[in-house]
Amino acid sequence: MLLLLTSAVCGFSVVLLYSLVRNSETQTITNAALDYTDYRTQAIAAMLGLGASLIIAAWDYRKFSKLWFIYLPLTVGLTCLTFTSLGVSGLEGADDRAWIELGSFTLQPAEFLKLAFILSFAYHCHKTKDFFNNPLNVLLLCVHGAIPIGLVMLQGDDGTAIIFVAIFLAILFTAGISWKYILGAGILSPIAAWFMWSYYLQPVHKNRILAIINPEKYATADMLYQTNLAKIALGSGQIRGKGLFGGDYSYVPVSHNDFIFSYVGQTLGFFGCLGLVILFAVICLRILGNSLRSGDALGRYICVGVFAYIFVQSVLNIGMVMGITPVIGITLPFVSAGGTSMLTSTVAIGLVMSVHYHSAKYDTLFAKKK
Repeated sequence: MLLLLTSAVCGFSVVLLYSLVRNSETQTITNAALDYTDYRTQAIAAMLGLGASLIIAAWDYRKFSKLWFIYLPLTVGLTCLTFTSLGVSGLEGADDRAWIELGSFTLQPAEFLKLAFILSFAYHCHKTKDFFNNPLNVLLLCVHGAIPIGLVMLQGDDGTAIIFVAIFLAILFTAGISWKYILGAGILSPIAAWFMWSYYLQPVHKNRILAIINPEKYATADMLYQTNLAKIALGSGQIRGKGLFGGDYSYVPVSHNDFIFSYVGQTLGFFGCLGLVILFAVICLRILGNSLRSGDALGRYICVGVFAYIFVQSVLNIGMVMGITPVIGITLPFVSAGGTSMLTSTVAIGLVMSVHYHSAKYDTLFAKKK
């Protein structure tokens, strides 16, 4: 069922992107120069990702997790390449360098690092479950989480850093972190927030947050330019939308990528947006269901990590379009244009399917032995 649901949303993404490319030939809908290779790339990435998810589902996640010393250094190394001459910005004029240019295509290594972090951090928590709340172990777990989060923040990709934080916290809570550490983190969090606001966030980032809190003050500011256009486009579809082809569509920058939900609203209206949200909700619930049915803690942690990734990224992306969260430059999983994002999200589903299949397999064997 999870594979069918994922395939459905991936197929929807390809059709939606084809519609956007086709309509862009006659109208200015986005600021990107789209052509038919974009939706073909999306289709190829979806097929490769779904195929890879089946292969991963057939491989025991317990064995795969133990190979952290291979995939974790590899993905960290790829991410570090963004700080070299290979590093480029995802968008012209953006302040991040989260991509590497490899010939005729670009790659966002932090997407693959998400998968490596989910697996390695889940394995770390599983291996140390007997002394999980030991202060030294908690410190090492924090260092484990700080490495990818710090790397992505150095790239200037704060949106992706938030996703890593969500994965880190979700697995940590599921693993049973002591309330004493939670209380300590709660006491220190205002200090950390003040430090981030005062010394890390740039004026443009602060203004994006303030614009969400007080939109009237920033009504004519550039900070809300993208959000205002997205809200207009989202509402222009009304109940049933303008249709996938032949409508009079509104212009929204990067509507093929970060703001693709606004294009869903234009073409398919409220019903289309609601259907997509329900589809995401069912996928997330299936992932959580697999975590509850997992035969061991490792499988549970992996499923919770994937859930945090898909759920939080979806909520933040849709929130950007609706103007209730700041514009932080993250994609809508399975839907936004981008081969790297599509591969990551579909392969993550393969990890969940591996937990489901192999947990059931081992439970059956255990029952027979009894």
